[in-house]
Amino acid sequence: MKLLKKLCSIHSPSGNESNIRNFLLKYINDNIYDFKVKPIVVTEDIQDCIILKFGKPKTAIFSHIDSIGFTVRYGKELIKIGGPKTNDGIKLVGKDSKGEILTEIYNYEDDNGANHIEYLFDREIERATELTFKPNWREDENFVQCCYMDNRLGVWNALKVAKTLENGVICFSTYEEVGGGSVGFLGKYIYEEWGVKQALISDITWVTEGVKHGKGVAISRRDSGLPRRSYVDRIIKLANESNIPFQIEVESSGGSDGNQLQKSPYPFDWCFIGAPEDFVHSPDEKVHKKDIKSMVELYSYLMKHL
Repeated sequence: MKLLKKLCSIHSPSGNESNIRNFLLKYINDNIYDFKVKPIVVTEDIQDCIILKFGKPKTAIFSHIDSIGFTVRYGKELIKIGGPKTNDGIKLVGKDSKGEILTEIYNYEDDNGANHIEYLFDREIERATELTFKPNWREDENFVQCCYMDNRLGVWNALKVAKTLENGVICFSTYEEVGGGSVGFLGKYIYEEWGVKQALISDITWVTEGVKHGKGVAISRRDSGLPRRSYVDRIIKLANESNIPFQIEVESSGGSDGNQLQKSPYPFDWCFIGAPEDFVHSPDEKVHKKDIKSMVELYSYLMKHL
């Protein structure tokens, strides 16, 4: 879990993913000869995204590398990046030209009844500085817990699958937490270059009344997006044949890179498959190790058989 712990600590909110991009490129370069198949690494003209191409691909894994966070506005006001929790006392970290920052969130209501989110700090932080949750890694026999399991765990899963992947594509995307923006050109690239039109979305979902800790990775039938049923049927059939534990998710909200693929002008089939977490979009995102294990195993199986 050392790699996952490190990934969760990297400051890379949506729109500023260069830190984690550089970390991933170094990790891939340092470990590329440990992969069963040495991938082609594509970085040119795709902003801070990364594409890895293995063998003769038919299916792609998409995994977003950005996180939620906050932008400093005027005075001490904070603007959300994505949908982070904003409880009083949540610790935030960042850096501006004056140095390192460790601050915390303060909520108040003004005289007109409007709610505001501010930071508490002994000086004014430069406007447009980005702040993210302070990492606090916790691990026991059954669970791992930290900020940014969404989606550093999805990224970690893709890296684990990459080590034994013979044929496939891995796309590390950006901007997902603020509605996407890179998946369109990533999909265009892999469709036009290699004819890839099947996708798995390596992301993290929610613990709900129907999806529980420790019962296996969740295969999503739908969220705010509707994947093509015949494609998800194939995936569930393969999952049953694999004997790897999994759960079926059905939700009315939430979204992922799959939604952006569905809106692209290319005929992509996609399916969201991810471990469920508790305390979503907070500093305390919590995932069961059994669900992490089944996520890696199912992705590896599907990439061989789809």
